[in-house]
Amino acid sequence: MEGFLYQAVIYLGAAVVAVPISARLGLGSVLGYLLSGIVIGPILGLVGSETQELQHFAEFGVVVMLFLIGLELEPKALWGMRHRLIGLGGLQVVGTSLVIAGCGMALGLSWSLALAVGMVFALSSTAIVLQTLSEKGLMQSPGGRSIISVLLTQDIAVIPILAVLPLLPVAMVPQLDASGAIHVGSENEHHTMSLVEGLPGWGVALVTLGAVLAVVLAGIFLTRPLFKFIHMAKLRELYTATALLMVVMIAFLMNLVGLSPALGTFLGGVMLANSEFRHQIEADLNPFKGLLLGLFFITVGAGINFTVFWNHIFTIIGLTLGVMLVKGLLLFALGWIFKLRGKGQWLFTLGLAQAGEFGFVLIGFMTGQKMLEPVMTQVLLLVVAMTMMLTPLFFILYEKLSERMAEEGEMPEPDEMDENAPVIIAGLGRFGQVVSRMVSAAGVPTTVLDHNLETINLLRRFGFKGFFGDPTRPELLHAAGIHHAKVLVVALDSPKTAVQLVRMVREMRPDIHIIARAHDRLHVYELYQAGANDIVRELFDSSLRAGRYVLENMEFSEFEAAEVERSFYKHDRHILRELAELWRPDVPLGQNEAYVNRTRELNSDLEAALVREIQEQRARANMNAAE
Repeated sequence: MEGFLYQAVIYLGAAVVAVPISARLGLGSVLGYLLSGIVIGPILGLVGSETQELQHFAEFGVVVMLFLIGLELEPKALWGMRHRLIGLGGLQVVGTSLVIAGCGMALGLSWSLALAVGMVFALSSTAIVLQTLSEKGLMQSPGGRSIISVLLTQDIAVIPILAVLPLLPVAMVPQLDASGAIHVGSENEHHTMSLVEGLPGWGVALVTLGAVLAVVLAGIFLTRPLFKFIHMAKLRELYTATALLMVVMIAFLMNLVGLSPALGTFLGGVMLANSEFRHQIEADLNPFKGLLLGLFFITVGAGINFTVFWNHIFTIIGLTLGVMLVKGLLLFALGWIFKLRGKGQWLFTLGLAQAGEFGFVLIGFMTGQKMLEPVMTQVLLLVVAMTMMLTPLFFILYEKLSERMAEEGEMPEPDEMDENAPVIIAGLGRFGQVVSRMVSAAGVPTTVLDHNLETINLLRRFGFKGFFGDPTRPELLHAAGIHHAKVLVVALDSPKTAVQLVRMVREMRPDIHIIARAHDRLHVYELYQAGANDIVRELFDSSLRAGRYVLENMEFSEFEAAEVERSFYKHDRHILRELAELWRPDVPLGQNEAYVNRTRELNSDLEAALVREIQEQRARANMNAAE
């Protein structure tokens, strides 16, 4: 028990310390987990041989993650991805396997062993890539959707790969048994439960299809009655236990018939995508997914054998870079063929250039089949781990490239302005649309600018006029009539760009009235210093309305609630303007003593003023009632 608690302290402590530091440095959580594993394993030696066993347990995080991904994909959406699953994903797996096999043969490997190694490196890291895509909000981008398609295909491909590997004519590696005798074997030493062992081919196919059909039917017909039964207990932890039970049962069933547990749980998640319990299941399983994936990444880092690494350092580094280069070139070409361009093509290329966690499984399987020498096994494991460790850096490289492409990329020519209105609205999102509609409906002409061509074209179809172009470009503002306009409305989504536009226009036109949309309090201060006249926090007015509704349901009359709302609005604007004078962009808010002290004073004044006004209103109401 003490040993277990010691290991728990080491692993959890490493994650708690390393991951926040890594995230703060902009490296992402995955690289933080990997580095923490290296520190507690090869560097400090705090963990040992139990890492291998723990890694098998932590791989369950990948299973849970694929189940949750399945929850996000309705069967119709999956069917719509069939061309990318078969075309893009299939070409990636087959093409990468063959190209890397060719490279292996050029390095002196037999064709069969080279093909086996090629299939290992054809697979990418589902855990690292999906975790990073989710963190960076890239799941729904064109490149992100293509990555998901390929990863799903790779998970499916694990099944035929495991079936093909034992059939390859690879020379068996001599092994020493416990007595020191030499023997050559091809059988696994560990016997596992199986429903298909000893069956003929047609029997294996029937049992496998039956298992898949059982998962599909259970997801459609049994889930709703099961959760309704659980709901009767009124215990939240039972939902968590039920969700875990579902995932474990599906994974166990897939193991029994020789299928990938990840693939089976993904299929189960897809079947539940339309269920009303989907969000409950997702909320219950997310913490387990995060912890287990983090543990998996730590064990990958802790399992790196630095003795073998230093002895073969140039070989390992060369193979790592070679695999990622060859795989990246193939991915870049496939992305071009499937019409990925620009940032999407680079995300697809850099995001999938690594090997994956299933590589550890396949290498272990090949070792169990006596297909690999011990040193070669360690070298391949290190190459897989090294490619996974470089992946977060590749995502950082993608961010740098995407920023540069956004700055230097060729944009379509802006529209020619055929009119100059007294009101210019920069940004045609939800905020800018409402402003434009209201002002135009009142008979005041507006010139609307937005850099999203799709948005402009869509609104034109509904009869709303807008012009395409980047509002921060001075020549576009001149064409829009900035020197004659009376009001500029800044409704851009990017806070940084909004401040830049306000500052630029204020220098061009000191007399123009600027109304700006702010995302939060700090953005208000930035816009205020840049020269905006009126600043509207995007959620402030709706929050005031919600607060008024609360008061109306807490024995306040509609008039009293409306007066409280009006008074709060007036006092808060006064507070905001006063605090804007004390705000300093170079000092963290919590360390600005003058700001903190004045905030406390003003909040106390606000509460006292509201209480006083409510009492005065009720006193006047009582006097009127008495008269």
